[in-house]
Amino acid sequence: MQQNPTRTVIIDTDPGIDDAVAILLALKSAEFDVKGITTVAGNIGIATTTRNAGRILALEGRNDVPVIAGATGPLSRKGFDTADIHGNDGLGGVAFPDPLAAPAGNDAVAWLRETLDTADAGSIAILALGPLTNIARLVQEHPDAAKRIGRVIAMGGAVYEPGNIGPRSEFNIAADPEAAEIVFDAGLEMTLIPLDVTRKVRATRDDTAMLQNTGVPAAVASGALIDAYFQSTTGGESRPLHDPCVMLLALDEALFGCETLKLSVDTGTTRDAGALSVDETGSSVSVALKVESAAVLKLLYERLSAE
Repeated sequence: MQQNPTRTVIIDTDPGIDDAVAILLALKSAEFDVKGITTVAGNIGIATTTRNAGRILALEGRNDVPVIAGATGPLSRKGFDTADIHGNDGLGGVAFPDPLAAPAGNDAVAWLRETLDTADAGSIAILALGPLTNIARLVQEHPDAAKRIGRVIAMGGAVYEPGNIGPRSEFNIAADPEAAEIVFDAGLEMTLIPLDVTRKVRATRDDTAMLQNTGVPAAVASGALIDAYFQSTTGGESRPLHDPCVMLLALDEALFGCETLKLSVDTGTTRDAGALSVDETGSSVSVALKVESAAVLKLLYERLSAE
């Protein structure tokens, strides 16, 4: 793969097992200049997701990337508890060092506004790995700053696939459907990576053993994190790597096939809350619907394992 020019990115996240793998991939990829990590309550509460972001950075010795705490819950509804999947610490009990620095703030939206306003318009991309609450609040409270975002790449939703937290709904969108609707409607340059793609990017136990045998800290930790998925979920010989697909698409978009769809979000109160529908009255969003699974896994493992 030809290396792309360096792109300044902000990672908006709720770490989270697969969030952690995605963040490690970003930190190991020279194409990304990570300006900061903003956190959101999603997989687990905001205090833990914020601490986990610092712990992941500490594994790579990165004290140059600030962590800013964000939304403590959805815009207008109760969040989910996924400790049964991600563990009480959010990272499946995998050992990480303590953060090297305290969070740089507790108002992610204000930090996003200031950062976007002081950078060239369009120069910063947001890689969104969790509920879209922080970005939605930015759109609502600071629309001019939101318009300066170069691109949003987000993991979320299910288009033609069944959901993973409801019959048709995926966790990130279902955790805050109102936020997703706001972001989709904002007219931002946005690519959504749904379960239709992420379920095709799957790690096996052989993969986790290979990663842990490299001795490279990011690879060892990633192998242990994916193994934790095997421990907390049942059935099958592999586990999907949802959030790393965001970084992988940013690294090599040619490995994905995207199509512009008009999407509406179910903001009701049934088990379909957060479900996406292709609807002529919906918002136009670029959606990844195809992926070269073997190639993206090769890229992921090569980056994580690099010395």
